[in-house]
Amino acid sequence: MEIINMWKETRMVVLTALTAAVYAALLIPFKGIQIIPGITEFRPAAVVPIVFGILFGPAGAWGSAIGNVIGDFFGTFGIGSIFGFFGNFFFALTAYKLWNGFGKELYIKSRSDWGIFVLTVIVSSITCGFIIAWGLEVLKLLPFTALGSIIPINNSVAGIILGPPVFLLLSRRVKKWGIYWKDLLHPTKKKREVKAIGILLLLLSILGGWISGLLISSGKYNNIFFAFKGVKGEPTITVGLIPFLLIYLISLCFL
Repeated sequence: MEIINMWKETRMVVLTALTAAVYAALLIPFKGIQIIPGITEFRPAAVVPIVFGILFGPAGAWGSAIGNVIGDFFGTFGIGSIFGFFGNFFFALTAYKLWNGFGKELYIKSRSDWGIFVLTVIVSSITCGFIIAWGLEVLKLLPFTALGSIIPINNSVAGIILGPPVFLLLSRRVKKWGIYWKDLLHPTKKKREVKAIGILLLLLSILGGWISGLLISSGKYNNIFFAFKGVKGEPTITVGLIPFLLIYLISLCFL
């Protein structure tokens, strides 16, 4: 599996360290502009997991996770940083898996390419928010609706505005320097039908889980069939969203 095998490739390890350093360096200056004190802040740095994820693959994912923890030490570090690690890991992982699933490489040539780029930004941003919001709900630190709405918007705005110029600036150089993740790991090619299944499962699990979490957390759960009951008979996000998370993890195996 590429997220494990990459540690055998020296250049991928170096790219992990580079991603972590760049991400942390861009996160730290904005730690003072906090949206939820001690939890999250204004994050133009969110462009890093998206672009570096597409360019560096699993190295971008590991680097984003590590870089986020480093950044947390400068104002938002706590037990929630555990889910911050996983949220940012899957933030970048979803970006490159989805981009690769649509058969895209390093060049954007048409409006449809840009459309897929924007879709990648939005879905990967929602993935990050979904995982972190679920985790902090489990820890009873914040309701799902708080981070489940703020993080996707925060990350999407940064990705849509800053993502295209940063991607255009770096993509051709990355290919020229021979550090594009596919050139280093040579992943096994998968059939178009297999990728299509993966994309469908990913979109259904992430979008379905995210919307479901918002509905359950806001109390508008009466019209959804998966209102799992907690010990007091009330719907619980802790249990109710696990099926969506499992389907999401399964979808990654197809991409």
